[in-house]
Amino acid sequence: MELRDADPKGLIRESYRIEGITVEECRSIFLDWALSIAAQTDPQEAMRALIAAYGAEPAHPMTGVLTEGLTKPAGGGGRRGGRAGRVSG
Repeated sequence: MELRDADPKGLIRESYRIEGITVEECRSIFLDWALSIAAQTDPQEAMRALIAAYGAEPAHPMTGVLTEGLTKPAGGGGRRGGRAGRVSG
């Protein structure tokens, strides 16, 4: 995957250039990044490409955020709201 496809606005690249950036700021940038990638772009593949390109700094908070993003959420069957939550199967 090309970096321009993985990071179309350069948000992740710039986050690695910010001196003293916090993990909270990285999470905010990550959300902006996730909303800016093209619909046809696989986010998992894009995160792997970004870690390969910029993740040489394992202690950088953005590396941690990207690595967390690669982990799938645990289990399904979460909360069901509305009528589906009141009516049993």
